Amino acid sequence: MSNILRRSFLGSAGAAIVYSLVPSAQGQTWKYGPNDNIRLGFIGLGVQGSGLLDEFKKMPGVTPTVACDLYDGYLLHAKEAVNGKMETTKDYRAVLDRKDIDAVVIATPDHLHFRMVLDALDAGKHVYIEKPLTWSLEEGTHIIRAEKNTGKLLQVGSQAKSSALTARAKQLVKDGALGKVNMIRMSNNRNSAEGAWRYPIPPDASTKTIDWPRFLGHYPQRPYDPEVFFRWRCWWEYSGGVATDLFVHLLTHMNELMDVNAPVSAVSQGGLYKWKDGRTVPDVMNSIFEYEEGFVIDMYVNLCNSRSGEPTTIMGDKATMIVQGRQLTIFPEPDFGEAQRYGSRAWPKAMRDEYLRKNGVNVGASGEQFPQREAPKEQVIPVEAGPSHYEHFILSLRNGKPSVENATEGHYAAAGAHLANMAFRNNCKASWDRVSGAVSLS
Repeated sequence: MSNILRRSFLGSAGAAIVYSLVPSAQGQTWKYGPNDNIRLGFIGLGVQGSGLLDEFKKMPGVTPTVACDLYDGYLLHAKEAVNGKMETTKDYRAVLDRKDIDAVVIATPDHLHFRMVLDALDAGKHVYIEKPLTWSLEEGTHIIRAEKNTGKLLQVGSQAKSSALTARAKQLVKDGALGKVNMIRMSNNRNSAEGAWRYPIPPDASTKTIDWPRFLGHYPQRPYDPEVFFRWRCWWEYSGGVATDLFVHLLTHMNELMDVNAPVSAVSQGGLYKWKDGRTVPDVMNSIFEYEEGFVIDMYVNLCNSRSGEPTTIMGDKATMIVQGRQLTIFPEPDFGEAQRYGSRAWPKAMRDEYLRKNGVNVGASGEQFPQREAPKEQVIPVEAGPSHYEHFILSLRNGKPSVENATEGHYAAAGAHLANMAFRNNCKASWDRVSGAVSLS
């Protein structure tokens, strides 16, 4: 039985425990007792939240129990997804007040994360929180403290963090397959209204079907606007734009793969070039992140062009690794040898001949014969999928294992995105001391 969710259903010390064994979608085996059911509450059932409901509801021994959202249509869809077997509310505190809820899954706009996560932990609930963990850099340390003080499991939802592909690539880097890594390039391109978060607005959207004041929270009041409600990622007040939506996935992936914490600085360029629909966030952004371990990440998002950029490329002084699909491809650096044909071209002949001979070049009447070197062969490494990020959350609850992406790790990934935004919005370099929390703009 789970160390975290251990039930007190055994009537006596000698009572038998009966387990059910059910294969998961990823081929893992779920192990749970007859009264070890995990009951989940869902807070936020929009585009991503409804997807999370679909993922968790198919797991054996997991029961979606109550759903909270501010739009009636999302609540109706949630009930339809579980054949009506779910209660609904527009007040997330009503979910947290329930004693029968073990954990909550939060997928709300960024600006609501902080208060909801703190309230959930304080209510004794375990938390699965969609990335980014935070809306601002300052919020992270408070959530980390709450996670520690309550002793509850918190997992941030950025799937690449726990993928088998990331784990295999991480091991190769650790084993020195690439030598000293110095630069990483990553991108994510789109060119559609959906990709730019211009989601369709339901025809019944109104102040009768939407709780607008709760959406705004403690942020400045503004007249009801369905575009803001359904396309909230387009405004700084509720989101960090491309950085907190898309950069965070990439940063989480690289922080884990490179076994590092967070960048120490960022510079950014970009602008609003196509989707001039009233939004305040950019649709093109290129940021360079510097890490104290001695490498940089060149990261960009383009919402105005759908051609795929280069796959994730990790460059070391011995080899380059491409991370794409379900495989890793390693391209060793060629052996150039010591003799420099170009660098010694202006030397006197006798001096040059002596230099070349000492470095393995055959110099004779027929000219200079440099050693023939085989072109390095690429190595393709397929990687099988493991448990999903969502399954890891349930497995951690059942087995009492640590979170695969705790508050500290989620904070560091979000911090990189926040630095990128600070650099962009202030047209400067943003540097961060993660120990003191101080940020300098220069």
